Amino acid sequence: MSDPIRLLIVDDHPVVRNGLHGMFAGDPEFEVVGEAADGAEAVAYAQSLAPDVVLMDLRMPGMDGVAAIRKLATLAIRSKVLVLTTYDTDSDVLPAIEAGATGYLLKDTPRAELLRAVRAAARGEAVLSPTVATKLLGQVRAPAKDDLSKRELEVLALIAKGATNREAAAQLFISEATVKTHLLHLYAKLGVSDRAAAVATAFARGLLR
Repeated sequence: MSDPIRLLIVDDHPVVRNGLHGMFAGDPEFEVVGEAADGAEAVAYAQSLAPDVVLMDLRMPGMDGVAAIRKLATLAIRSKVLVLTTYDTDSDVLPAIEAGATGYLLKDTPRAELLRAVRAAARGEAVLSPTVATKLLGQVRAPAKDDLSKRELEVLALIAKGATNREAAAQLFISEATVKTHLLHLYAKLGVSDRAAAVATAFARGLLR
């Protein structure tokens, strides 16, 4: 018999953690090795416990799920991250996948599907809920409503590097208000509503490298 899949559960709600723990604890294929209430705890436990799969919530106080996924990747932690969240908006899905999540499921996923997904994630297979898969395909396939202008691409490239509006304005020798205008235009063209989603979508479409 193969070793059980070692699982770290990350969620800021104790009731959710307890429910998930009970779900997996009743199956000999899985071993819950730890629970974390935020991203910082998740990173610390992943380093010390070396779970096979981290079941990661996204919206948590302090370090959120996406930041934790990025940190795990930076530290070269080999655990696979399977996002389990309530949210399937572009601003949640794309940054999580870009950060390195192996899969993305919603919390209304049936128990049997969740167990299958964790098994698949442990094997390194991508796992996406149907609504998330449809959303990602739409983002990759859909061309920008209008091509981004050279200036809009310049602004976006600086934002992707972490520049603030003021810093981008200084580097491009334009006003901060002009930067904001360019951002609003490129948000509309990319079909997104914030900076993180704009950067993730631009990378997914090959507009940024």
